[in-house]
Amino acid sequence: MSSRTLEPVAKLDQPRVIATLVSAFIADPVERWLYPQPFAYLTEFPAFVAAFASEAFEKATVWSLDGFAAVAIWLPPGAQADRDAIVATLSESVSAEKQADTFAVLEQMDAAHPKEPHWYLPWLGVDCAHQGAGLGSDLLRQCLFRVDADHSPAFLETPNPRTVPFYERHGFRVTSISQAGACPPLTSMLRPAQ
Repeated sequence: MSSRTLEPVAKLDQPRVIATLVSAFIADPVERWLYPQPFAYLTEFPAFVAAFASEAFEKATVWSLDGFAAVAIWLPPGAQADRDAIVATLSESVSAEKQADTFAVLEQMDAAHPKEPHWYLPWLGVDCAHQGAGLGSDLLRQCLFRVDADHSPAFLETPNPRTVPFYERHGFRVTSISQAGACPPLTSMLRPAQ
C-alpha cells in the first residue's frame, strides 16, 4: 500500500493541475501533432485541457498526488466536458490544414463514448520530472478505488499507444481507435463496473 495520499484539488489550484498536465504530455504524439511548435504547445494546450476541467472541479473529482506531481481530472456519471469550449479552443488554436482531421477524430471519439452512465477520465498525467516512479499507477489505483465505490464503468481515451498496456494493467480494455488523415490515433478504453 502506498504512503501517498490522494488529495482533492480545489478550483483555485486549476493552474497547478494544468501545469502538471502540460509537462506530462509534452512529448505526446497527438498533442504535439496539434501543437508542434513549443510556444504554441505551451500557450494553447492549457486552454484545451481547461475545457475538460470545469465540471470536474465543480464535482470535486480532480485529484492529485505528491504535491501535484501527478494529477487526474475525472468526470463522474452525468457530468460532461464542455464540448463548445473544446470545439472553440481547437478551432482557434489548431492550424487550418489540421482542422478537418482534428474534428473527424473528435466525432469518432464522441461516437465511441459509452451510452450508459460512466466515469470519464479525460486527463491523467505525471510531471515529466517524476515519471517512472510509480506515481501514475498509484494515482490511477487510488482514483479507481473511488470510482468503484460508485459501481459504474470507467472510460478514457489515450493519445499515446505506449500507455495502452498501463491502462490494461488497471482493468481497461480497448474498445475502439479513432484516427483520421495525418492525426495520430487515439485509443478508447473501457473498464467494466466493479
